[in-house]
Amino acid sequence: MTSLSSPSKSQVVLVTGASSGVGEATARRLAASGHRVVLGARRTIRIAGIAQDIELAGGQAICRMLDVTRPDSFLGFVERARREFGRIDVLVNAAGFNAPSPMEALQIGDWDRTIDVNLRGVLHGIAAVLPVMREQRAGHIVNVVPAAARRLAPATAMRSATEAAVRALSEGLARECRHLRVTTLEVGGAGEPAEAAGLEAIAFAIGQPERADKPQPARAIAQA
Repeated sequence: MTSLSSPSKSQVVLVTGASSGVGEATARRLAASGHRVVLGARRTIRIAGIAQDIELAGGQAICRMLDVTRPDSFLGFVERARREFGRIDVLVNAAGFNAPSPMEALQIGDWDRTIDVNLRGVLHGIAAVLPVMREQRAGHIVNVVPAAARRLAPATAMRSATEAAVRALSEGLARECRHLRVTTLEVGGAGEPAEAAGLEAIAFAIGQPERADKPQPARAIAQA
């Protein structure tokens, strides 16, 4: 069995987009640090397997099907976490969609999907956890965005637009909700070093004292 390190405070962490990429890696990393993780994604067989891996390694994890584009799906995801663990400390919005194409290609279906996942998905998550965190008088929302979205490259306008909106949304949320911590985590680069840096940035942000980034959101950037 893998030896797990224990954080100063074990937290209940909800992770979206947990079936692959940054979401999966985040769930595994936080569980290995002693946090209780709740995995959400549309690929239920995949997240069930990841949760089982975590449990076999000595961690605590549950999973539930989550479609971030549906508010009712997010509410069910949050309720599942509350029933199992009694509270929600952190929401990591790691789900994302990117279908590069030049604007003149008029891929309107991809535009809609990009907005639905990258922006509305974050809004649905906020709407689902905000009442819980307000009741607790504490909570932390981590919004993961690609640092590359700041550099407007050909065929990436829609992704950049939605990620800019998420940054603005995070800033406004932190200013309005004094009981919340809000972190915008910009993960950049490619390959294992960049992914490792991003995971450490997420773990570091979650482990900071409650007062660490009030009233404005912390903006962590991990680049290889």
